[in-house]
Amino acid sequence: MASSVAEIERELAQMRGAETAGGASYQRTSVMTHIAWVPEPWVGAAENVLAGLAERHPSRTIVLLPEADAGDQLDAEVEIDCFPVGANRSICTETVRIRLRGETLHAPASVVQPLLVSDLPVFLRWRGEPEWESEQFRQLIDVADRLIVDSTEWDGLPSPYARLCEIFDRVAVSDIAWTRTSRWRSQLASLWPEIEGVRQLRVTGTPAQALLLAGWLRSRLGHDVALEHEDSDRLVGVDVDGSPTPFPPGAAPDPADLLSEQLDQFSRDRVYEEAVRAAAQS
Repeated sequence: MASSVAEIERELAQMRGAETAGGASYQRTSVMTHIAWVPEPWVGAAENVLAGLAERHPSRTIVLLPEADAGDQLDAEVEIDCFPVGANRSICTETVRIRLRGETLHAPASVVQPLLVSDLPVFLRWRGEPEWESEQFRQLIDVADRLIVDSTEWDGLPSPYARLCEIFDRVAVSDIAWTRTSRWRSQLASLWPEIEGVRQLRVTGTPAQALLLAGWLRSRLGHDVALEHEDSDRLVGVDVDGSPTPFPPGAAPDPADLLSEQLDQFSRDRVYEEAVRAAAQS
């Protein structure tokens, strides 16, 4: 257990040395630094997703676990996972789980910055709705090249979308809820030009999926589209002006696949941003 950034770096160096001593060539092929801000209610879900990512996205992953009123110093656990890619050769990923306490809870950037892999992009996955005005959120989006959220995890929509719009010029943003609508957006686009005059959309899915689909249509068509929403834990139906849209082909991706797709994106998604702006006005 490490209690400082210096001890974290020392443990990583020792583990890399142990891998090399075991006879395999240690090759850290990090393509990014992946930071995850994970409050306690989201720990189980976050760990399940991370378990499915390691081999697909070799990276240094820094999991930040905020713990208020739990002491004055951080505690960190360091883990290296290696995957064989040939004789005496393996690809290794590094995971650092840091429990932020005391002063470090309020200054996460000071903990993260020394651990970033030089010259590689930084992705920040924020579980739950961001604390928009918090110092932690402001610090970490200034460190990140891309913020990844899942607005399905947010209450009180569409109000939080207005807050999200405020940071589009500060950091590129991905929304896993938006990614979950991709098959349906393709299906709706295939109805062009008949869909051009649509006035009513009925969506059976999560509030985020319904709002984002309606916002996307409004922003693309340039006119208002009324939304009727039937709640479901997944997107299972879309009606256009009372007519059901055929169910799109293919299976819905699992959570690790959804995050993996966002970790391959590097530029701003202007279509998504316009959809969020339109959704915020619902």
